[in-house]
Amino acid sequence: MNFKDRLKQLRLKNKLTQQNIADHFQTSPQSYAQWEKGLRSPSKESLEKLAHFFNVSTDYLLGNSELKNPEDGLSNVEILFRKTSKNMTPEQKETFQKEL
Repeated sequence: MNFKDRLKQLRLKNKLTQQNIADHFQTSPQSYAQWEKGLRSPSKESLEKLAHFFNVSTDYLLGNSELKNPEDGLSNVEILFRKTSKNMTPEQKETFQKEL
């Protein structure tokens, strides 16, 4: 499923109109409709706001993943590792994983 289809699916599932979402994001209904039609793509900032609004990851919204929120299926340890390992060297990551 691609972005435009996911966006429409999430809107309908939440029983919202295009006008509701346009009002919430302070944009025109026409701009929002263009996202759902695939005529325009939202900015990175708008994409992140949409994902937060629908409580899904940007990867899910873009159609790159079937997991709405990848952290839902993870243990607390795995979440901790992902949040703290971003700036670690490969050696530090390996040590961290072994200690967990």
